[in-house]
Amino acid sequence: MHSYKLLVLLMVGIMAGCAGEGVKDEATPATDTEAPSQETAPTNASSATIDDKGKTKAQAKSSVETKTAIDAKVLYLLLTAELAGQRNLYDVALEGYMQAASQVQDPRIAERAAKIAVFLQDNKKADEAVNLWLKEDGNNLNAQMLAALTALRSGHKSESLKHLEALLKLDPAGFENTLQELLKTVGQTDKVDFVIGVLDELAVKNPDRAVLYYTQALLAMQKKDNRLAEEKLQKTLQLQPAWDKALVAQAQLAVLNDDLDKAESLLRADIAKYPDELRFKRMLAQLLIKAAKFDAAMVVYREVLVAHPDDGDSIFSLALLHLQLQQDAEAKKYLDQLVNRPEWSGQASLYLGKLAAKEGQFTKALSWFDSVTRGPAEFDAAMSAASLLMEERRYEEAMQRVIRLQDKFPSQRVRILAIQAEIFNAQKQYSKAYKVLSEALAEIPEQKELLYTRSLVAERMGDLASMEKDLHLILRDHPDDVAALNALGYTLANKTQRLKEAEGYIKKALALQPDMAVVMDSYGWLLFKQGKLAAAHEYLTKAYEKQAEPEIAGHLVEVLLRQGRVEEAKSVLEKALANAPKDDYLLEIKKRLLGGKGV
Repeated sequence: MHSYKLLVLLMVGIMAGCAGEGVKDEATPATDTEAPSQETAPTNASSATIDDKGKTKAQAKSSVETKTAIDAKVLYLLLTAELAGQRNLYDVALEGYMQAASQVQDPRIAERAAKIAVFLQDNKKADEAVNLWLKEDGNNLNAQMLAALTALRSGHKSESLKHLEALLKLDPAGFENTLQELLKTVGQTDKVDFVIGVLDELAVKNPDRAVLYYTQALLAMQKKDNRLAEEKLQKTLQLQPAWDKALVAQAQLAVLNDDLDKAESLLRADIAKYPDELRFKRMLAQLLIKAAKFDAAMVVYREVLVAHPDDGDSIFSLALLHLQLQQDAEAKKYLDQLVNRPEWSGQASLYLGKLAAKEGQFTKALSWFDSVTRGPAEFDAAMSAASLLMEERRYEEAMQRVIRLQDKFPSQRVRILAIQAEIFNAQKQYSKAYKVLSEALAEIPEQKELLYTRSLVAERMGDLASMEKDLHLILRDHPDDVAALNALGYTLANKTQRLKEAEGYIKKALALQPDMAVVMDSYGWLLFKQGKLAAAHEYLTKAYEKQAEPEIAGHLVEVLLRQGRVEEAKSVLEKALANAPKDDYLLEIKKRLLGGKGV
């Protein structure tokens, strides 16, 4: 009953407007694909003014003074359309508004029809409705935007050009934003060439408009035509040499071309011209990180902090750089500067917790993780706390925490299930781990990370057939997945006599990631299985130097034992056990070594 009364009041507002009263239209242009809400209809019949957005003063005055008539048939159409809209029957609502708009000279009804048609992606009716709207209010920016949008979506070049020219004439200062909004809304990648062509023709008539060439450059970058993008950016900068967006795009294009040196040179030149422009310095620092020039990146961030000592982005980036370089004390100094700043406290606390865990300060680390109760770092902090508890073998507490996360972070279901499986796995409850992962895969079939984790669990259960099946499913869709290639190759080398087959997988992984320690370890272990002890020793030594993991250490000890280098084997084993005293594999080797077996 209440909703019906509201509807009647709404329709009275529309009828009052049709009878000549001014209406304030508080609607925003529905040029996107969201469903038009009921609030987009004009409702305030008592207002004597009109929202002049998209209208000149003369048009606004004209709109207020327009007097139109409304009869019972039109009232019926409007009531039917509004009821249909309330029930999400937008096709019915559209038909009602279209018929009403054709009979009543009120641009607001045509506007309503046009927005619904755009939402339904009914280009034909959108064109009709927009034409009715423009007929009544030809200089309305919103109407011209919708007209341009439907023309672009439909691939009508002459119409697209006409309405873009109108927008440029009506609002030259805002044309850049208008154009960007239109392109975001068009959306389809298959329209890129068409839009570039339309802008080409618009540029012929407006050769001094840099925004046209800049927009074409962005579209060319989107379709990976870097040559065209470069050409359009050059034209842009000839017209506006100091345009920061174009200068940034020029550097981004150099990065896309894998020319990091050129990108760096461009950005340094930009900084020399505009030393106070923070954006260029941040981009240069990020570029230097991408090029693994960490020390140079730190210099840039420190320069930023001289001028902007409270710049949180630079402080946090410096902390991460020091962490990358294993300079923990320096990293901590920067994180301490951020931990009491609300916008940074979560991320700073997360990394301070990781540093405390690295130093073996369990209670302190857990306290840091638990202090992160909101923000983007909350989930990672909660997962870090669960992992820490698992390392301390407090499995039940870790599991309880993880289960609580399920309701709070439903979008992170994959990671939550994976760590549940890891907790079961750490307790050697392999069947439970396998069941959790299988349940997850029933909901998210062939999800790569879940398949990979389940394959590892299957291997520990001794179910090599299931392990192979999961890894082959990954490689079917991701043939260059290094982790899957390495896992399959290593397992075949370690658990079967299919050494030739194993060699194919491991060599492919090695070709893709020649410096990855675990892949080098797999290849060294394969060589050991093939009896090539000298080569095995070489690869395992390099792998161990790069990543002192217990399993790599154990493999190296095995090779040294086979070579008869017992004292070297003991030295490596003692060092590895000092770092991982509870590792089962190392303890098994120690027992075998001290017992005189396999020496």
